[in-house]
This record gives sequence, structure tokens and C-alpha cells, in this order.
Amino acid sequence: MAAKAVKTIGVLTSGGDAPGMNACVRSVVRTAIHEGLKVKGIMRGYAGLLQEEIVDMDTTSVSDTISRGGTILYTARCQEFTTPEGQQRGAEVCRKHGIDGIVVIGGDGSFRGAGKLSALGINTIGCPGTIDLDIACTDYTIGFDTAINTAMEAIDKLRDTSTSHERCSIIEVMGRRAGYIAMWCGVANGAEEILIPERYDGDEQAIINRIIEARKRGKKHYIIINAEGIGHSTSMAKRIEAATGIETRATILGHIQRGGSPTCKDRYYASMMGARAAELLRDGKSNRVVAYKHGEFVDFDIQEALQMKKDIPEDQYRIANLLVR
Repeated sequence: MAAKAVKTIGVLTSGGDAPGMNACVRSVVRTAIHEGLKVKGIMRGYAGLLQEEIVDMDTTSVSDTISRGGTILYTARCQEFTTPEGQQRGAEVCRKHGIDGIVVIGGDGSFRGAGKLSALGINTIGCPGTIDLDIACTDYTIGFDTAINTAMEAIDKLRDTSTSHERCSIIEVMGRRAGYIAMWCGVANGAEEILIPERYDGDEQAIINRIIEARKRGKKHYIIINAEGIGHSTSMAKRIEAATGIETRATILGHIQRGGSPTCKDRYYASMMGARAAELLRDGKSNRVVAYKHGEFVDFDIQEALQMKKDIPEDQYRIANLLVR
């Protein structure tokens, strides 16, 4: 369906929350209003759209929000919106409220929903919001920078106590099926092991052997950064302790990585993405994803973006392991 000019846009956040989402919402609202568009906030993602939880927004709606973590629009998963009936209902709600364009801030699942709305005549633009950095079309996703800094600071603290007790520590970080948080923190925290789903071969005995050799060399602690996509940190800790005789503790950092005031990078990049999304809608564009690629803010067709594949470069993984062992 051909793209059309828009007069009123909606903005929603969907899926997992990420620091910097508020900066993106703020930028969408302020840019759109500057361009003469009306803006409506859609609460709780696609679930809120179907429930018609829609509010008018102006520049004061987003005042003093850029430094706040989470999302002022709230977020939720919505199974109903994965069905053709739910998607049709979403388009009807948009038309009922005069919304002819939507900015969707979220991950791949959110973009699939945006693509469906676009096919039903609602102009849609996606902005990549996820701490996992797992969206293939972009080198940056909103929230990743804050998440890795939060995890890095927590791991530094855990290293102190691990050293004091001469322990082995397995620290599990988030990332869903991607190992970017684990690899960045593994290098930044000077870990001894980095386990990521893209490369882990399951050879636990090799890890045990390296722990034993490190202790023989006089090393007082051993830090293993384990990605969420591998998981099982607690049972792994029990097996390692049984095999090595070294006290081994598992710590799952969990959702602290999603919260907190966003870093300067997350505020700035999210703001640039939000502004570009609003401008694309102003220009009548639809079915696009805003991305950061090779140092520039660009946009891709949603279907093209969803078909892209992403992997941690082998050379980066090789260097990471060179540095931590």
C-alpha cells in the first residue's frame, strides 16, 4: 500500500524496556510538533493500542523525562496482536483516533507488528529499542550502552568479594539469545572466561581444567561471564565446585540491567533516532526501521531488516579470548 502524508502520529514502546526509550519518545514528540503534526501516546504497547489507551501529548508531556530509565508510556507483550484479527483491530483503532502514522520503539517482534500495520494502511516507522544489541540492521540499539555499564559496575563489585574469598564466580548477564553484553563485559571487567551462545561449545571440562591451572599459578579468583542464552549458571557453579574443590558462586544480574538513568550515548543516539522517525513520517514514509550503520543514522525497509542476520565477528571473539586468558 502506498505511503501517505500524515497529520497525527502515535508513539508506543513495546517488548522489553530499555534505558533511552524516554529520550526517543521525547524526541519523536518534540520533532513531530515542530513539524506541525499532532502526537498521541499509546500506553502499554500494542496491548494498549487494542484497549484504546491513547493520550494526547505535547512538549510538556515529555519534559524532564530524558534522564529517566524505563518508559513513561509503559510496555507490555501482546499475543493478540500477533493474529490477523488483532492487527486489523489495531489499524481500526488508529483510524478511529485519527492516527495515520506510528513510531514503534522496540525489537524485532515489535517491528513485525509495525510491518503488519503498514500493510493495513497505517504508516509505521520502527526505532530499535533493546539492551540485547540483537537487531541485525543496526550497529546500535537503544539501551545497550546503559546496560553494559550497569553490568560492568556490578561485576567490578563482585570481583572484589570474589577475590576476598578466593572464589570462582559465574556471573550471568542478560542478552536473550545474543552474547554482546557478555562479551563486552568480559573484556571490560577482565574476566577469565566469556561464554556466549554464538560460540560456546559446551566443553565444561576445558573450563574446569583452566580454573585448576590458574589456581596452581597463584590466581586468587576466577571470573566467568555467562550469557543468558547459555544460562544454567547455578548448576554450572555446583559442577565446577565439585570438580575443582574451589568455592564457586553463581550470580544472576537480572533486570537491574534494564533500569537506571541512561548514559549520554543512549540519550543522544535515541534522540537522533526519534527525530529521524518523526521526519520520515512527516515525509509520508512507511514500513521503515531507523538504524545506526557505519557512523550514520539511516533507515531500512522493515521486511529487509527482519531478514538480515547478525553474529559476533569471529575476529572480535578471538581477541576477546586472547585478552581474558
